[in-house]
Amino acid sequence: MTLRLDCSAQSIAIAATLLRNGGLVAMPTETVYGLAANALDASAVGSIFAAKGRPHWDPLIVHIASTAMLNKVAAEISATAQLLADAFWPGPLTMLLPRAEGIGDSVTAGRALVGVRWPQHPVAQTLILAAELPLAAPSANRFGHISPSTAAHVLHDLDGRIDAVLDGGPTGIGVESTVLDPNTTPITIYRQGAVSAADVERVTGVPVQLFQPEPNRSPQSLPSPGVGIRHYAPRTPLRLVESRSELLEEIAAASQPVAVLRPQDWAIPTDPPQVSWGAWDDTAQLAHGLYAALRELDRIGSSLILAPLPDARAGDDLRSAVRDRLLKAAMPAEDDRQS
Repeated sequence: MTLRLDCSAQSIAIAATLLRNGGLVAMPTETVYGLAANALDASAVGSIFAAKGRPHWDPLIVHIASTAMLNKVAAEISATAQLLADAFWPGPLTMLLPRAEGIGDSVTAGRALVGVRWPQHPVAQTLILAAELPLAAPSANRFGHISPSTAAHVLHDLDGRIDAVLDGGPTGIGVESTVLDPNTTPITIYRQGAVSAADVERVTGVPVQLFQPEPNRSPQSLPSPGVGIRHYAPRTPLRLVESRSELLEEIAAASQPVAVLRPQDWAIPTDPPQVSWGAWDDTAQLAHGLYAALRELDRIGSSLILAPLPDARAGDDLRSAVRDRLLKAAMPAEDDRQS
């Protein structure tokens, strides 16, 4: 049975002790809940993969809460990386940095670079400092499933498989951090999030490019966390539509039970089960509510989920991040090279 802890000082002390002893603790961050273990302990890191059912070729992100910890994790901080750290840490930015000797192959899947993030969430920061450890922490869900934005989501996937979860309430942003490599020119963004390409270019003065995976590339060779083909997926098949009119057509033509992810300002028939999402033009609402809504739709038990795909808008990388998560969630299971 997994302990469900509040975020009191006593609970954080319990969680820190579990981590120092090689245990697994789910913690809230400003993006999603992460499943934390001592990044310097290969056995503890291995427990993350076992609990999630995560393949060992998929690298992890290490979370820190001090410059001293950064120096234990990264062997080198380039001038560009330092500019980004000064601008966006603590915050929802992960940088791929040359790994320090103490970071093993189990964390990076044998790669020379390690993903590093300094989270903004006060509970995450307090836990990291209390444990006095850099923490490897992918999202706290079963591999390939919908990322968790509440402690209840964590327990739905991992109850009995991990030691504890710190319940910090719903996460703020709702989708995972931006992941980039500051060592390349142009800077390469591997996963879009709340830190935009325009923000990165403005701070560094270096042009930015978005990573485009090759269609037939093996997952073992993927260079970064967060770039797999199918991910963030409900158990129920998901079909995407481009507009309200297309959504209405799909509802009318459905020959099987459907459930609908409905923007709150879209009028649609009340007959199919539906979960209200957020205002269509409010990207922050869409990001914040995405994973909770998908989990609720999964619980309905329909044969198909219908969901609108937000349009791409110049300069709105968070909207692009929501698009990315939905596109990956909708990939057919037979094309899932990550499972």
